[in-house]
Amino acid sequence: MQPLSWVGLSALLLAMFAITVGYGIVLPILPFLIERLAGTTDATSLSWHTGLLTGTYILAIFLFAPLWGMASDRWGRRPVILLGLTGFATTVALFALVESLALLYLGRFLDGMFAAAITPVAYALIGDHAPSKEWRARRFALISIAGTAGFFVGPLLGGLVVRLSRELFASAAERAFSAPFVATSGLALLAALMIWGLVPRAVQREGHQTPAAEKQVDRAVMLRLWSIAFVTAVAIGAFEVGLSLRGKQILGMDASQIGMMFAECSLVMFVVQALVFSPLIRPERTRWFLTPGLAILAIGLVAVPFTSTSITMSIAVALVAASAGILSPIVTYWVSLGAGETQGADLGRVTAATSLGQALGSAAGGLLFDVPLLPGAAFTVTAVVVLAGITASVGLPQLLVQNQKAEGLEAVADSHPTSSAHQATTQAAIRARRHPHEHG
Repeated sequence: MQPLSWVGLSALLLAMFAITVGYGIVLPILPFLIERLAGTTDATSLSWHTGLLTGTYILAIFLFAPLWGMASDRWGRRPVILLGLTGFATTVALFALVESLALLYLGRFLDGMFAAAITPVAYALIGDHAPSKEWRARRFALISIAGTAGFFVGPLLGGLVVRLSRELFASAAERAFSAPFVATSGLALLAALMIWGLVPRAVQREGHQTPAAEKQVDRAVMLRLWSIAFVTAVAIGAFEVGLSLRGKQILGMDASQIGMMFAECSLVMFVVQALVFSPLIRPERTRWFLTPGLAILAIGLVAVPFTSTSITMSIAVALVAASAGILSPIVTYWVSLGAGETQGADLGRVTAATSLGQALGSAAGGLLFDVPLLPGAAFTVTAVVVLAGITASVGLPQLLVQNQKAEGLEAVADSHPTSSAHQATTQAAIRARRHPHEHG
């Protein structure tokens, strides 16, 4: 196979950047937009709509990511990414014209539906062209960093554009919310043009054999990885909504200040992802970060509602951002490594698990924010969910390496056919590595 060129990779990076900008740009302005369209300043109503609208976007990704992934396995990665980008650009542009709360919900659902085509298929395209584990890990890191950069720019841009528009066009302040969406639509169209011109139409492989590193891993191991992706996403969803509402209702921040808090999250994610997937750390060792990452994530969530100064708040936010920033790409890397020829489908499923978790977390973040009996419930309840998810990571590093060794034995058996007795011995060794509890 031919590794993906740097120009082709740059097109994928822009695509990831565009959809995360489109998601992040809404976060700081969503409470203000709901306030205008719903015609209310009631804190409980704003909390509910903020959480549910964010969850609507993510729920659409949950429903459609597996379908887009399977479609890319069958018809190719490039056309699916192109369809997703053009659809996303169109719905985001229409989103700028929304004048009712019902259409706001519909617009967010359509945005999520088309955005669902980008993330799993982009990762699958990288995996298709991966000549080695190291190459795959480094490019996955770049894709993840591009998404993080979009999330960094999105909230910051959303807050700043609204502020500037209100200052420059005071007589038409209600239109200030349209400018960020128009800009995001243009960015997505530019990414689509780059994908069309720079990304190859199909992968060219020598022969039809699946490389040993891409043999499909045990389903039980894959389910554990999906579970970790799910609880991490629950935490991210609740944290995003809770942080936005806490900034507006408790700390009295405006849209640009809330955007700065999200920008801090993205900056921390960028740094930790660049470090964990740098040449300093071998890709195989990333599996050991899963359990500590979940533990730190839970600690950071518990700390957020108890912070009272900007310094302590920044520390708590950094803990959440650092742990969440490495957990998702590590899970994606190991899923891709074991998915084989069904990369699109399996990466679509992990994206669906992530999206379902983020949808539930977003909704819970809004619904639990004003619970009087348990202050900070949006953060503390989510921390309990993350702690429960640690059970899925216990023993997982050993299982992942056992699967890789078993696949190596399969490759030897496939490439050196000998006597039936020798093949039976090899198969017994494979079973012993994958299911050690069945052997004395």
